[in-house]
Amino acid sequence: MKKLLSIAAVTVALVSLSSCKKDYTCSCTYTATGLGTQTTNTTIADAKKKDAETACDNIQTTYSLLGGTCELK
Repeated sequence: MKKLLSIAAVTVALVSLSSCKKDYTCSCTYTATGLGTQTTNTTIADAKKKDAETACDNIQTTYSLLGGTCELK
C-alpha cells in the first residue's frame, strides 16, 4: 500500500510540474541603422513552455526582416 501511494504521489507531482504555466520573455536583438544593436523584450504571460516557444517564433518572423534573432528566456 505504501508503494502504491508513493507511486501515486510521484505521478501527481510530475503531472503538476509538466503542465506548469508561467511568464516567459522573448528577447529579440537586431541592428538598427544609426542606432546600433537594439534589444527588445516581450513578455509572454501565463503560458506553457511549448506555447511560449511558438509565440517567440512568431515574434522572430517580424524581427528576421530586420536581420534580428529572438530567444526565449
